[in-house]
Amino acid sequence: MSKFSVANLKKTIYYLRRNGIRDTILAARERLTSAEHYSPEMLSEEQKEAFRQEVKAWMEKSGETAENLPVFSILVPAYRTDPVFLRELIRSVREQVYPFWELLILDASDNRQVEETVKEVEKEAESSQGGEVHYIRLEKNGGISENTNAGITKAKGDYIALLDHDDVLTPDALYEMARVIRQRKDTGSEPPAFVYSDEDKWDGRDRYYELHRKEDFNLDLLLSNNYICHFLVMRRGLFEKLKLRKEFDGAQDYDLVLRAAGELIETGKKPERDILHVAKVLYHWRCHSGSTAENPESKRYAYEAGRRALQDFADARGWKMKAKALKHVGFYRLEVSDEIAPEQRLASLFEMRPDLGAIGGAIYGKALKGDIGKKRLTGGRMAQDGSVYYEGLKEGFSGYMHRAVLTQDAEAADLRCLAVSPAYRELFREITGLAYEPEENSVFFDVKKLPEGADIKKLSLDFGRALRENGVGILWDPDYVRYGNQAVKSGCTDHRNKEG
Repeated sequence: MSKFSVANLKKTIYYLRRNGIRDTILAARERLTSAEHYSPEMLSEEQKEAFRQEVKAWMEKSGETAENLPVFSILVPAYRTDPVFLRELIRSVREQVYPFWELLILDASDNRQVEETVKEVEKEAESSQGGEVHYIRLEKNGGISENTNAGITKAKGDYIALLDHDDVLTPDALYEMARVIRQRKDTGSEPPAFVYSDEDKWDGRDRYYELHRKEDFNLDLLLSNNYICHFLVMRRGLFEKLKLRKEFDGAQDYDLVLRAAGELIETGKKPERDILHVAKVLYHWRCHSGSTAENPESKRYAYEAGRRALQDFADARGWKMKAKALKHVGFYRLEVSDEIAPEQRLASLFEMRPDLGAIGGAIYGKALKGDIGKKRLTGGRMAQDGSVYYEGLKEGFSGYMHRAVLTQDAEAADLRCLAVSPAYRELFREITGLAYEPEENSVFFDVKKLPEGADIKKLSLDFGRALRENGVGILWDPDYVRYGNQAVKSGCTDHRNKEG
């Protein structure tokens, strides 16, 4: 999409109103320098047929029948939906290469437009193969959550899928979901709680943009934004138990996913094992003047609902934390309550979150030539191969999908800006050979204790691995910053309190 589109102009104006000129200039500069060209991979007819044949092979293997494969119930709450949008939605479901589905269109409109459109499209598709489309007229318009919930009692599938009334699926969307569910079954494991895919935005014609490559399940990233979003299918029993909640309309999907993750945690399960990610675009999010994707101000209430959903998640666990909105709409941060003294907040966080063994921050090195004083990120969250997430990003930039300014789970974090829970400081000594001693007036590791020539990458990776083996993780929090390879200031500092 053009960098100078009407949609981007609207977003810039909204951002300016919320955050002021300085931050807007910085955000615009990052957007102009980081936009990437994107063209979706469209399936050929040969690929579609190959997928259909694979489904047949699943059914034939060991005498399997359709009953052994997952059936998907796709719920679509509709209200005065544009006939063009609805036709394209139904056709995208009709064109699925996976045949075991039902589409439930839940109409709360005060006219017959949706009903007539469904009849027209279905008349055209009388001879098509695959699932069934069911039109259900609701007695009243109870809002998106209640309207969607009304379809649960009518649904017959093993998994419930949610689809907005103006978006479309790729032809292989249900096939890919069925494939990973079946793979889990083949291992003898319990079916996944839910599965989600990557997505992009679509202008309704021929432009696709803002590819959203998602991470595998990452709890703390989820606690900063609904990065899971679309396309999502959830095990029917879990969906029936949780349902959507009317008080969170606008962010009902976010609330649902948060509670689903919480449900798994409370029952002693590991969300990262029961929540699966298909790293492939299966959902095109249509953008038009009334959509949140195109015009952030069209549903400002949705962002506040998201913040409340996050606060509800924290409150349900007794966390003394407050959910606060960040500069970019739809992104949040859980902060330890102001009622707790600043010097006690990290210790308090470890007490509230026994699932955390350490907290890591960001390290910024020297600016590159031509950066005009802007430092670059050189250390922080690390992957298993030792590479650094967001490496080289200018200070003040938010990175891809704003992830560089969001809290998130990390497999490892640079120990030069690392706070270790008291419960795992002995483990730190065993793995690194260094006694964990915090800097003066800080709980972060004193980097002056590192011997000359220490292999920081190896030590960081080894400790991260040891924490995972002990069943705990690392929270990477970019609000904690260190400058240079050695401390410029005493300990990691919270950059929200830093000038410049």
